[in-house]
Amino acid sequence: MAGVLGTSYAAAILPSRPISSPSSKFPFQSLPPTSGQGNGRNFKGGIAVSGKKGRSQLRFSITNVATEVSPVQEQAQKLAFMESQRPVYPFSAIVGQDEMKLCLLLNVIDPKIGGVMIMGDRGTGKSTTVRSLVDLLPEIRVVAGDPFNSDPVDPESMGMEVRERIVRGEELPVVMTKINMVDLPLGATEDRVCGTIDIEKALTEGVKAFEPGLLAKANRGILYVDEVNLLDDHLVDVLLDSAASGWNTVEREGISISHPARFILIGSGNPEEGELRPQLLDRFGMHAQVSTVRDAELRVKIVEERARFDRNPKEFRVSYQAEQEKLQQQISSARESLSSVQLDHNLRVMISKVCAELNVDGLRGDIVTNRAAKALAALKGRDKVTPEEIATVIPNCLRHRLRKDPLESIDSGLLVIEKFYEIFS
Repeated sequence: MAGVLGTSYAAAILPSRPISSPSSKFPFQSLPPTSGQGNGRNFKGGIAVSGKKGRSQLRFSITNVATEVSPVQEQAQKLAFMESQRPVYPFSAIVGQDEMKLCLLLNVIDPKIGGVMIMGDRGTGKSTTVRSLVDLLPEIRVVAGDPFNSDPVDPESMGMEVRERIVRGEELPVVMTKINMVDLPLGATEDRVCGTIDIEKALTEGVKAFEPGLLAKANRGILYVDEVNLLDDHLVDVLLDSAASGWNTVEREGISISHPARFILIGSGNPEEGELRPQLLDRFGMHAQVSTVRDAELRVKIVEERARFDRNPKEFRVSYQAEQEKLQQQISSARESLSSVQLDHNLRVMISKVCAELNVDGLRGDIVTNRAAKALAALKGRDKVTPEEIATVIPNCLRHRLRKDPLESIDSGLLVIEKFYEIFS
């Protein structure tokens, strides 16, 4: 995955399965540089238009990296890739922090919930839990060789290049790949996040090539920001813009490039280190609060499990493999059955009544609560939402949307649950 970062648009950079031989170091191939006028087209705003003779051409070329690989080779490649990665603490091995784990699982089941903000004391396993989610992420269908993980069916998640190929009647090669989790470092530059023009190619070859950034890689995946409340304002503005529109537009050197940037935004932070801007906080679908474990026996168990993992990560992961596979199966089943889960009209009305009486601004709270309740019902294997599911998720969906009263000492989550029982009773 690390090898994918920083590659130019002139390379096929999809970290998918069956696209390279087991002996290759990275699962993508670079194209040889093209020269001259090429196809005589200029791309502006991601749309191909014919260019005038004598002017430099902006060309995008993606190699078709889909190849037929036998199931045995495919499994061998998967195992080799997993063994080469840094060992991740298993999600099933995390003790406690049920609220945080539930919010993360619901977002994997239904990405349209809109992500989760995790706030809590330092050293409570926030980033460990988020990064452990990688093992549970399901596979999705993507267009082979596309740097934006374009969906071969949904136009809203397609890059402009893929759309043009469909219009021309081309048959798109499709591969299965795991959902990406992209880390956004606090010190990242705006060019690294949004993407930029490849200056090296411009100087050496006279070709204007777009180099995709982290937002391109995170499309249809997860974008994780640790210590999100310390993120620079200019990067917060970029995230707000992409989260609002689902597209990222790069304006560089007189060229405008747009590509899809629909991602699950996950952030974590310590409230003592600073508050999050309200505009960004509202973009998170759910809000989880984590606190330090006070039970002595539980603390000892956590310390012992961590010591086991540090001694022998591979052996520790094997001991939780059965639980991990069971959870993976639950997530896959929930994603498949989500569309058939029903939520009665009277329950929708009561959810909206809770939001109205709590003076929640906008309608995001209503929408997210409906989605999260259906995702939880699907996770439990039910085909209909009950008040029990709503009671579980509504504090996480509305807690961060309440107007703050500086004189109020009660937790906002308790205010939500009190109002819920008042109306649903």
